[in-house]
Amino acid sequence: MGTDVDVFLSRLAQELRPRAAQSVDVLLQRLRSELPELWTYEDVAALALEETTAHVNVFLDMFEHGLDVIEVEAPPEALELSRRFAQSGIPLSKLLRTYRLGHMSLLQLMQAEAARLTSDWELINAASIKLIAIAFEYVDRGSEEVVAAYQEERDRRLQRKLILINEASKRIGTTLDTARTAQELADVGTGEFADLITVDLLDSVLREEGTPPPAGAPTLCRIAQRSVLSGCPDSAVATGERHTYPAGSEPAHALATGQSLLCRVTASGAPAWLAASSDRRDFLHTVGLHSILLLPLQARGDTLGLAQFFRHRTAAPFDEDDLLLAQEIAARAAVYIDNARRYTHERATALTLQRSLLPQRVVEQSAVVTAARYLPSGSRAGVGGDWYDVIPLSGARVALVVGDVVGRGLHAAATMGRLRTAVRAFADIDLMPDELLTHLDDVVIRLQREEARDAGETSATCLYAIYDPVSRLCSLASAGHVLPAVATPPAADGDAPASRSVDFLEMPIGPPLGLGGLPFETTQFELSEGSLLTLFTDGLIESRTGDVDVARTVLRDVLARAPMPPEEICDRLLAALLPSRPADDVALLVARTRALDPGHVATLPLPSDPAAVAGARSFTSDTLTTWGLEELAFATELMVSELVTNSIRYGKSPIHLRLILQDTLTCEVFDASSTAPHLRRARTFDEGGRGLLLVAQLAERWGTRHSREGKVIWAEQALPDNLIRR
Repeated sequence: MGTDVDVFLSRLAQELRPRAAQSVDVLLQRLRSELPELWTYEDVAALALEETTAHVNVFLDMFEHGLDVIEVEAPPEALELSRRFAQSGIPLSKLLRTYRLGHMSLLQLMQAEAARLTSDWELINAASIKLIAIAFEYVDRGSEEVVAAYQEERDRRLQRKLILINEASKRIGTTLDTARTAQELADVGTGEFADLITVDLLDSVLREEGTPPPAGAPTLCRIAQRSVLSGCPDSAVATGERHTYPAGSEPAHALATGQSLLCRVTASGAPAWLAASSDRRDFLHTVGLHSILLLPLQARGDTLGLAQFFRHRTAAPFDEDDLLLAQEIAARAAVYIDNARRYTHERATALTLQRSLLPQRVVEQSAVVTAARYLPSGSRAGVGGDWYDVIPLSGARVALVVGDVVGRGLHAAATMGRLRTAVRAFADIDLMPDELLTHLDDVVIRLQREEARDAGETSATCLYAIYDPVSRLCSLASAGHVLPAVATPPAADGDAPASRSVDFLEMPIGPPLGLGGLPFETTQFELSEGSLLTLFTDGLIESRTGDVDVARTVLRDVLARAPMPPEEICDRLLAALLPSRPADDVALLVARTRALDPGHVATLPLPSDPAAVAGARSFTSDTLTTWGLEELAFATELMVSELVTNSIRYGKSPIHLRLILQDTLTCEVFDASSTAPHLRRARTFDEGGRGLLLVAQLAERWGTRHSREGKVIWAEQALPDNLIRR
């Protein structure tokens, strides 16, 4: 009987072979009616025909040729279909049900054909029993292979997702540049995950700090994109181009609601918002665009823009798992984009504040010729608190200042402004460098006490120098700041080119500002006329990769060259030491010293005797006549009379009168007393108290400066416009 059954089953397979295609259609109709949801996946539906045909042929081959089911493997099409199920995110239970349903339907077709071929029910029953046994064995063995292929593909897909997430965490947010961060998002997702990624940011986000929720059809800027096709022909918007999405379109809805969308593009054509022209629709149909992910970029409650993921070369459409993965990557990128945007805004604000607090132009000085540069750092740390200043002082002197506030950003820039203002205020009362730094140290300590704990510790360094063109003395003190370089005037040696001797000062450096209780020390040295005093912050010579000694050598070489204007010296120093953007802020101040013409300085020693006042007035009148300033004689004699009288009455010997002609006319009276005069309101019957008030009315500026030897009371007058300023 067994042989008869085998022969009958072989005949049954031969009878069905010509009608295999018809049998496949019947099986597919059964599957479509039982599992209609599978036919929404176009790639699965297309492959189902091949897979069903392969199974029918394997079945017929087994019975027609009497093959052992143990030796028969599942057809490659079945394994490929299982992988497509895994790629599309279709549950494994659906795959197994499809597999069992298809084979059961094929078994029923063969049983029906068996009843048509013979009326021998005993043979039919025996054939059915063997047919069922072989079919179940085939299904069991095939299911194992199909499930293994499904799990392998699912694991591979999961691994790719993990790799993509890991790549995103490594490659997105490497800089604080908004456009670069957006491009990193496009670069990471294109290829393995999507065929085209575009990143649009709201125009308001790029222009303003705040990000109000978009209303209507907001304007966006295509800030980044990447495609598997060279040149991004599958994108209708070029990078940097501004555009809008129609109200009611899917992108506009995603922007307005903040909800991600998965869109499928049917064979009938792309949506209107994606293809505005028939040519564009034809192109998208040609490349095979079939699914899109729309992902609003949101960070800290604000919508920044929209990222779009497209597939056209990748056969598998996006599914819900892909949407979740893309959402995670986009959310991560949105935070980095927002960080970059906020950093850019804060950096621009801090840089604007920084530049506004620095000297806006070089003020011409009779004591020095100066040039200065400020370079913000190129690092992600932000703008620092480096500053410089040139402050005119009494007696034709000038103060040169360079400082560096510890920290970055707006706080450092604001602190720098407060310290620069404080330095100017202390300079206005003519403090010695060490005294000025002591008062500035107190200011920093007070700032530390006033500021919030989370603001960080306020600290700074400062270098304060005073140059006197009359004596050519430079007085200098440092609070933790790098010392300047001093270049003497070039000395010609025969026919050899002129060269400068360049030295870095060696002197005590005090502690940084903000420590308190520690002394500062003023060092004095004489400078020849034409010397170069180069003050700078540590960012000029210190870097993460460079050597400080090498940088000092380069600085020395530049300063030692033939005489150049300070402006050119600044440019050459920056070009030699900082060929690229510095890692730290840099403030640079170069000053070429001048010496005042001895003929523009007149000094008269005075005895501590009221009768000396007449001699002082006569000396003043004669000096002004020599200088051609007779127009100022009356007012100047009055001021000299009051200042000398004040020193004789309240001061101590020795007493000196000095007249200085520069851009202004300065009268100075020195005495050995440290008591400072002050203005007071004289009452009606008071015999004194009006001298300094008279001086204040006649002078353009007046004041007192102290030294270790005593004090100087000085008063300045503007020169007449009709006179040539010497």
